[in-house]
Amino acid sequence: MKNRLKALRAERNWSQVDLAERLKVSRQTINAIENERYDPSLPLAFQIARAFELPIESIFDDGLD
Repeated sequence: MKNRLKALRAERNWSQVDLAERLKVSRQTINAIENERYDPSLPLAFQIARAFELPIESIFDDGLD
């Protein structure tokens, strides 16, 4: 699933470790999501959206449009 996670992190000057700690996941999980090797669970996607204070749809794109 395509996403804007890396760009959003950069805008906030957050490292992968910073975001991982906020979400209580590993840095490897953040890396895998950013590189589209792993799609987050729905609860994790909601956590990510809350961390960035954005709707899920503005972070993730399922490519079906």
